[in-house]
Amino acid sequence: MFYLGYMCVLMSRSLEANEKKDWLSLSLIPGLGPVTFWNLINNLGSPTEVLDASATVLLQMPGVKPSLVEALAQKSLIDEVAEAEMIRLHELDAHLITAHDSAYPELLRRTVAPPPVLFVRGRKDLLNRPSVAIVGSRAATSYGRRTAFNLASNLAAKQVIVVSGLATGIDAEAHAGCLAGGGDTIAVLGCGLDIVYPRSNQDLYHQVIEQGVLVSEYALGTKPDGFRFPARNRIIAGLSHGVVVVEAARKSGSLITVQYALEEGREVFAVPGQIDSAKSSGSHWLLQQGATLIVSADDIIDNLPLHLGEFQHQDAPTRSQPAELDDDSLALLKLLDSYPIRRDELLERSGMKSAKISEMLLLLELEGLIELLPGDELRRV
Repeated sequence: MFYLGYMCVLMSRSLEANEKKDWLSLSLIPGLGPVTFWNLINNLGSPTEVLDASATVLLQMPGVKPSLVEALAQKSLIDEVAEAEMIRLHELDAHLITAHDSAYPELLRRTVAPPPVLFVRGRKDLLNRPSVAIVGSRAATSYGRRTAFNLASNLAAKQVIVVSGLATGIDAEAHAGCLAGGGDTIAVLGCGLDIVYPRSNQDLYHQVIEQGVLVSEYALGTKPDGFRFPARNRIIAGLSHGVVVVEAARKSGSLITVQYALEEGREVFAVPGQIDSAKSSGSHWLLQQGATLIVSADDIIDNLPLHLGEFQHQDAPTRSQPAELDDDSLALLKLLDSYPIRRDELLERSGMKSAKISEMLLLLELEGLIELLPGDELRRV
């Protein structure tokens, strides 16, 4: 009896492995996009049946071109490529999740044309947790970077997963803020899991593997070609209950993410910036079109049906208190605002000597109370 039961388990696992390999094989066919993939599945039933179908049957399917039928005819070659990919994934300690798996993110599964397979590295259990995307400019201002970091840190403290694209600027700050807040983050790549892009985010890439999860719809070794990133953005939107735009120009990848979010019925939020900042022109346009204005993580949570349930709410980590300031330093700090001011103007307003002001500004900067900007300007944080 035990032997029969054991053999049944082995056969079940073998069938499951073959089914998963067929999902991968079909997804790796050159020129087969998600829309045509799902059209074939809806008509024929499963990847296995698609791979076994005759050319005559395939050519009767809408949207199927002769070149695709020729590619599908190379079944043995396709299987070899898929098997090699599975071995490489195992060596990388990465996983393949098909749209048929229970681990596949449910929010993404409900989108119009979800990726048939996902390649993941890290904690795949995070893919079905309450999540919010934070996106924005690669060439972000210090205001944008700081805002993204703080929003992500506070969302993390509320046990909300932060999703972004691991790009420079706002994306990187969103991931870093979430990790600094003790939370979990999902990074969606526009390349293979084994490629670190951009190279400047190498440390962050490894942090996400340890404390979050990397996700890609692309096979290992896929280069970060520019056309892949708009497609990547649909996954960012699809994984998230809502999308927050921190800082974005009028024509930017962030607004492509917003378009995907709107098509899937997701809530869109925007952070206001300075009215004369080109970096915030896209954010302001979204606000004019009806996006929800937010200034804190609570604004996001209050407007989304996140159903945090068993996830315990907690306060965001607080910064250590700054050292006590003397009267002169406090007086100087009161002269500063969040809008930049030139150093010579501050010198004139304060009536203090230049050497004294330089000493106090250094102290205030070290305490994180002010920020020195290009052009000999400074501002209060």
